Amino acid sequence: MKSISTLLAVTFTSLLCAATGCSQGDQGGAEQDTASDSTSALNSDAITPNLSTSVAPGGNFDLGVWELQEPVGSPGSPTTISPSRLQGASGFHDSFFFTDTSDGSMTFWDPENGVTTPNSKFARSELREMNRSGSAANWAPSGTHTLSATVKVTKVPDHVAVGQIHLGTGSPASTKPLLELFYHSNGSIVMAIEQTPAGGNEVGHTVGNVPLGTKWSYVIGLSGNSITFVLNGGATQKFTMSSTFNNENMYFKAGDYDQTSGSSSTVGATVHFYALTIHHG
Repeated sequence: MKSISTLLAVTFTSLLCAATGCSQGDQGGAEQDTASDSTSALNSDAITPNLSTSVAPGGNFDLGVWELQEPVGSPGSPTTISPSRLQGASGFHDSFFFTDTSDGSMTFWDPENGVTTPNSKFARSELREMNRSGSAANWAPSGTHTLSATVKVTKVPDHVAVGQIHLGTGSPASTKPLLELFYHSNGSIVMAIEQTPAGGNEVGHTVGNVPLGTKWSYVIGLSGNSITFVLNGGATQKFTMSSTFNNENMYFKAGDYDQTSGSSSTVGATVHFYALTIHHG
């Protein structure tokens, strides 16, 4: 649970930013530094900062630790946008990644006919975790790692991944995720956890249900072999990572990874983010 001093610090930071016009990325950094564990409701509506509707996503969010992959580019080679291009009020934005002018949310749009990676048949408009230095994040499961977000899905043909822990380098080599957090069109939220780095053996766990178009918060945590999930600041749900992943490095992903493919440029998923933070400890 957050201490009173931490809550006051977050509140003070929010008020200071409102008065001085500092970016919401500054607030996100403060929350990241004071995070303690995967049960912290870092992304609850109570401390979600107000978002500007007149800046690029980088003006509201700390995107210095993210790279964007878009559903455009050459077949098998989607376009990626570096952290340096994403940052700031005038940072990168386009029709697939933009600020919603009605509420300031960082919005991802992903048509089902988009360009895909060689290892997936599904397109995505999605962030990939990076280090501050600009190198790709690639951390070991030891320690405590959390991905916290507040999201709203407004359009989805079937289901969409809004958060992932993906495998980086390691042994055995793999291009698969450890887990994917799926939101389904019927409101069901499912944590799908792979059983081995080879992939193809995900086990789905229903962790909640939220109506389409409703804002909700999640915290995904990994500490050693313990996977945790918190929905809307509620009880911690616990799962076990297979020991077959012990020699794998990992990184977070967040955004809109639609799980349908087809020829349509108008069918796809739209996901809004109102808060997004990472903590490693």
